[in-house]
Amino acid sequence: MAPRRPPKKRRIRDATTVPAAASDALLSLPPEVLDEILGRLDLSDAVRTCALCRAWRHRWESLPSIDIYTPIGQQSLWTVDCVLPRFSGRVRRFDVSLDELSTRRLDDWLLVLSPRGGVEDLELSPPCPYKFFSLHSTVFSWRRLISIDLFACHIPPLPPDFEGFPNLKVLSLANVKLQQNGEYQLEEIIETSPLLEQLILCEVCIVGDDFIEWEIRATNLRHITICSNIDYGWNFAELQCLNSAVIDLWEYVGNRDFAKFLAGLVQVRKLSLCSFYAPVNGIKILETLPCTFDNLKSLKLFMHFCELPPILLVFCFLRSTPNLEKLKIRIYDGKEQKIEANGELLNAQWTDGMCANLQILEMTVTCGRASAQAQILFQGAAGSY
Repeated sequence: MAPRRPPKKRRIRDATTVPAAASDALLSLPPEVLDEILGRLDLSDAVRTCALCRAWRHRWESLPSIDIYTPIGQQSLWTVDCVLPRFSGRVRRFDVSLDELSTRRLDDWLLVLSPRGGVEDLELSPPCPYKFFSLHSTVFSWRRLISIDLFACHIPPLPPDFEGFPNLKVLSLANVKLQQNGEYQLEEIIETSPLLEQLILCEVCIVGDDFIEWEIRATNLRHITICSNIDYGWNFAELQCLNSAVIDLWEYVGNRDFAKFLAGLVQVRKLSLCSFYAPVNGIKILETLPCTFDNLKSLKLFMHFCELPPILLVFCFLRSTPNLEKLKIRIYDGKEQKIEANGELLNAQWTDGMCANLQILEMTVTCGRASAQAQILFQGAAGSY
């Protein structure tokens, strides 16, 4: 009987052979192709490529640019402190959710970024429940900025050598605090940002009691949002490209010329206005607007029908919007009814051709006498199309 042959030994490949070969194949690609591949990875994944082999240990550090993004729940302190010292290139995006520890390091990070020309997209916010953080003034020297999004921070005064943001397209400030005369600071930032397309000012707080009227002047602006329960004296000028606006002003507009305020939005195509308009201190009730909103196609109004001024304001808009196609009104009925707007009063405000192009009409109203008065108004609007 022939002796049995011993079984052949299977060749066991080194577990590191395949990934090493793959990494070597990647390294053979042109540098610009390799940069494109690494640039499409999340920052954390790009950093992990240093574990592939010795040749990859520092490869991510030579990328032309990176994005630093730390969403809520991640350790911002560890991520930024590990990346910034090793990467000497350009940081395009710096989007950091600040906890207590990272807030203490924020000034150091911004100062490290300044010699590199700053960033293009800056977004800083604390997690909820939030505590205000302070922004370093070095940010005002970042002329490459395209987008600024700040939430719950103290904004320092402008430095004397401030030259503006020539590339800025988006400015969003929510729950931020500015020092006294901060309205002039906002005016200068906006006016020295010639490419600004989107402006959001939500619950901005300016220290002080007296505010002189100033202008939001932005010739390239496409959208504006203003939400405030304090009159900081703002008006609009030269908004030729304005497409949409959201204005939430509650009751503050009673002390000054509301018609002038609205006239600054004359180019808008889509407008949402929340205002419990009630003039005081001898200010004349608004009965006509000094301009015609020829471009306005969509209008949303949120107001009450408990006093005469807001009722007349609705008619002012309807008479001044000949091309209006979509109208939505939300009636708030939480105030004491001070006037009984009967059919005779409302019919006297109606004019021929009003709402001639109206296609969509929606009304949201709570129960009460104000809702009945609103229905009289809408019966006239509904009958016109």
